[in-house]
Amino acid sequence: MSSELSKREVVSIGHGAGAFVHRRLPPHCVRPPTAAPELPRLERLLRGLELHTVCEEARCPNRGACWARGHVTFMLLGDVCTRACRFCAVATGRPPAGPDPREPGNVAAAVERLALSHVVLTSVNRDDLADGGAGQFAATLSAIRTARPESTVEVLTPDFRGDLGAVATVCAAHPDVYNHNVETVPRLYRRVRPGAAFERSLSVLAAAKRLRPDAVVKSGLMVGLGESAEEVREVLSALRAAGVDVVTIGQYLRPTRTHLPVERYLEPAEFDALEADGRALGFLHVASGPLIRSSYHAEETLRAVRRVVPETAPSA
Repeated sequence: MSSELSKREVVSIGHGAGAFVHRRLPPHCVRPPTAAPELPRLERLLRGLELHTVCEEARCPNRGACWARGHVTFMLLGDVCTRACRFCAVATGRPPAGPDPREPGNVAAAVERLALSHVVLTSVNRDDLADGGAGQFAATLSAIRTARPESTVEVLTPDFRGDLGAVATVCAAHPDVYNHNVETVPRLYRRVRPGAAFERSLSVLAAAKRLRPDAVVKSGLMVGLGESAEEVREVLSALRAAGVDVVTIGQYLRPTRTHLPVERYLEPAEFDALEADGRALGFLHVASGPLIRSSYHAEETLRAVRRVVPETAPSA
């Protein structure tokens, strides 16, 4: 009986040397395959422009669903991160080159060809750069504004090692949404996000709100890494106190066998309870669910917030 149960509860992931055994995902953590005939066209466009997406590099479970709608999240500054967060599938190491001066224009060209009405820009951590890559965010924002001024732009930045001047550089380029994810509760930072600090992330978010008060400030975290419900509520309170308007909460899913294991899969009702907790704290929007990721349905989130508070439409 126990052997049969074990077979039902585990599943093999990957092939060859990279394969590993994983607990079988609960049904609510599995996205059905999406028919996406647009995928080859998108891939050709991105490769032709030498662009990266976090959808691919971080093995996002929503990639098929988003790409089927023509939505992508551009990842700036290459595909090698200078940090080694133990939840993230993006490659780590020493980046081989500095910022590509063609990248802002190439992103803008992709935005124009895809006719994106909402653009999400993120990046790897680039602790090797004096400004952490803030200048590349600003240059890309500017290029998008020139190529397609009607598009709204959301940035999902690293913590820039706490350099608020870098945050100011990005805010000066007038993003409609400034996102920085805290990812997990403070107690788990050393294990989950070595090289980061919870208070530093809060300072980035507070600075973004102070520097760009009419923009939407957003943050997100994962659950299932060993945190308690009370710790999550404390994080939500801290985010709200820092001026965060929107929060996203999703289930951590282990990308490879070298990453942290999942401690627990939360039930849908628990995500509903966390959403209720967030709303009670006064967030303008809370997205909480097993497959929620910070960029998932980002455009719809911005529209929902602007329906509640119309003055969150920034002027340039």
